[in-house]
Amino acid sequence: MQTFDWIVVGNGLVGAATSYELARCGLSVLLLDAGANSLGSGNATRYSYGGIPYWSGSTALTQQLCREGIAKQRQLSDELDGDTEFRELDLMLTLAAGEDPDAAAEPYAKRATPPQFISAAEATALEPLLNEAAIAGAFTVRHGHVSPQALVGAYNQAFRRLGGTQIIATAVDLVRIKDRVTGLLTIEQAYPAKHVLVAAGAFSRALLHQIQLTVPLYYTYAELIETPPLDLTLRALIMPAQTERFAMEAKASQPDTDAQWDEPGHELTPAILDSGAIQFLDGHLCLGQISRTLTDLAADLDAAESERRLRAAIGHQIPALADVPGTWRYCRVSFSRDGLPLVGGIPGVEGLHIMAGFSAPFVYLPPVAQRFAQAVVGERDPVIDAMAIDRFAGGS
Repeated sequence: MQTFDWIVVGNGLVGAATSYELARCGLSVLLLDAGANSLGSGNATRYSYGGIPYWSGSTALTQQLCREGIAKQRQLSDELDGDTEFRELDLMLTLAAGEDPDAAAEPYAKRATPPQFISAAEATALEPLLNEAAIAGAFTVRHGHVSPQALVGAYNQAFRRLGGTQIIATAVDLVRIKDRVTGLLTIEQAYPAKHVLVAAGAFSRALLHQIQLTVPLYYTYAELIETPPLDLTLRALIMPAQTERFAMEAKASQPDTDAQWDEPGHELTPAILDSGAIQFLDGHLCLGQISRTLTDLAADLDAAESERRLRAAIGHQIPALADVPGTWRYCRVSFSRDGLPLVGGIPGVEGLHIMAGFSAPFVYLPPVAQRFAQAVVGERDPVIDAMAIDRFAGGS
């Protein structure tokens, strides 16, 4: 049986991009794809908005990744020989009526390209579907966008053309001999490898926990409504100017909550709703999102109540979307304690690596995946080193 140089666990955006980049460096790679479930409920890529916030870097590192990320996205269709549906459009960060524009502008001041505030009338001129009476105005900036499914599909096709092996199977355990991982076990068989990269998003922590490893990786349940293609046109990507998600994530990932993440049944913070909408090139929309920090990967959610809340929120801002046909969906979105992903080797276990927890995957991931693969076959990369898991005390 072949021993692969690398096994990559997970075929969301992270696994698809990194398996391609590793194969591009001449390595033998097995990509483990969960099949129907990989782009179904539970996979964050499937129900992502696909936004590329290349304007949003606030540190030297994130600004560098934003520059590299948008440059990579602009040419990926050609590189992969597959249409990613890349485009650039206006991002509208709406401010609810009665809210203070000056206070809302503060978090954006340190961004590489701070969004500019426009009046409610100017906002509705850019996006006629907005309800002018519901907003005090909006912050606007140019924003990249791709189809998540098209991007993953293009990466997968390019990976296979390079000789990569992609199989439909679910990882059930890692094969470990003392302090070295030597492969991966599925229901059907074991696959030997020199290195295993766990790129399974929210499921990464649970998989590693099976071999008594705890990593500082967390996840939210993200709930949204997905519509069929509609006979209307939403010109901009709509999101709230004042989001609650990142504050919720910071509270739920404090060191004193770590043990609870391995115990099903906890809700670490109250659920929040950050209302937004994006229309894809085929005409379908995603309307979201409710976020929950539930520590059970198979938690029960109230679909009817969530859909009611989502429709009320988006209908207030964009009345034309209040009653459109659509189906409630959910996925699980991984995140880290400091907003940067976990990338690199697991301390104390040879051959085992992780890549998960991206706060802005569609801009950060393409350059990170490329840098990671190049570091594997070449010299250490300071960008990858900055994302190492051992930046957190007690990381494993």
